[in-house]
Amino acid sequence: MLSNFYVLFRKDFSYFAEVCFKMFGDRVKFWVTMNQPNLLAKFSYMDGWFPPSRCSTPFGNCAFGNSSTEPYIAAHNMILSHANAVSIYRNNYQKKQGGYIGISVGARWYEPLQNTTIDRLAVERAISFNVPWFLDPIILGDYPAEMHEILGPNLPEFTLEQRKKLRETKLDFIVLNHYSTWYVKDCIFSSCALDPMDGDARAVSSVERDGVLIGKETGAPFFYDVPRGMEEVVMYYKERYNNTAMYITENGYAQASNRSMSANDFTGDMGRIDYMSGYLEFLASAIRKGADVRGYFVWSLLDDFEWTSGFTDRFGLYHVDFKTLKRTPKLSAEWYRKFLQGSLLTREFQNGSQPQKYTS
Repeated sequence: MLSNFYVLFRKDFSYFAEVCFKMFGDRVKFWVTMNQPNLLAKFSYMDGWFPPSRCSTPFGNCAFGNSSTEPYIAAHNMILSHANAVSIYRNNYQKKQGGYIGISVGARWYEPLQNTTIDRLAVERAISFNVPWFLDPIILGDYPAEMHEILGPNLPEFTLEQRKKLRETKLDFIVLNHYSTWYVKDCIFSSCALDPMDGDARAVSSVERDGVLIGKETGAPFFYDVPRGMEEVVMYYKERYNNTAMYITENGYAQASNRSMSANDFTGDMGRIDYMSGYLEFLASAIRKGADVRGYFVWSLLDDFEWTSGFTDRFGLYHVDFKTLKRTPKLSAEWYRKFLQGSLLTREFQNGSQPQKYTS
C-alpha cells in the first residue's frame, strides 16, 4: 500500500512542478525541486520526529513504520520525483524560459573524533549517508558504495529506464545548506550509543573531543560555530561532482528565546556577526581555490517558524515580535548590509587574535 502511495506521489509532484513552470517560469529563473530531502527522509521515516512520524526501534517508538527500509524508499522516490520534474523542465520549458534547475540538500560536515583509520572511514560513511545519498544518484547514477555495503537489499535499485533518465536530466547547480560540523566515531569496531542522525552509517557524531567543544555554542543545541567546515564542505563537493556550479542557500546563527524575552534581548547579536563573518571568510577561501560558488544566502532575513522548534530558535537578521509582527533590525542586519555594499569589515577571530579586514 505504501508503494502505491509513492507512485502517486511521483505523479502528483510532476503535475505540481509543471504547473509552477508554466505559471511562473517567465519570471522565475532558478528552480530548486526540493529543500533538504535528505533530512526529511531521516526525520520523517527513520526517527519519526516529523510527519508522517514513521519509525521503528531502535531509532524510535512510532505506531507505524520501519526505520531499516522506509527512509531509503522515501528517498528513492524523492530522487525519481526530482528527475521527473527536471525532465519536464528540460524538455518543455528551459529553452524558451532560459532558467536553471537544481536541488537543495542539508550538508553536514564531519571530522574524525580520533586520528585513526576507523574514525576516518566512519567520516566517509557519515558523508555518504548525507549529501551523496541524493546527489550521487542524480549526478553519478547510483548510490554511494558505502550505502550499498551497509544496507544491502534494503537500498532500492534503479531500473535501467530510471538510470537513463537520471543520466539525461542531472542538474544545473547544487544547493548546499550548511550550518555546523561534527566529530564522528566509528561504530563498527567500537561500541556506541545509537545516533539518530548518523547511526544508519554505523557511526556516532558528537561536538566534543577530550572535553573541548568543536566550536562556540549557538542558540540551537545542535549547531556550533565551526567556520572551517564551510570551506571543507564546499571543497569536498567541488571535487566529488566535478566543480558543478554551487549555491549556499542556508547558513545562519540561532538565538535561543522564551516568551519573557523582548526585542532588546536579541538586537545586540555579536555572536551572529562573528558566525557569519567566519563562515563567509572560509567560503571566500574556497572560491579563491577554484570552487564555482555563485551565490550565498544567510538564513534568515526574519525570525521565523523553525520546524519542530517553532518560534524558539531565532535565526533572523530582524527580530519579529510574533504577537504584533513588529520587525526590529539587529546589529547583524546593518553588518550584513555593509558587507553586501563592499565596506571593509573586521572580524575578531575565535582565538582572540587580531582582526582581519576583508570585503565582500
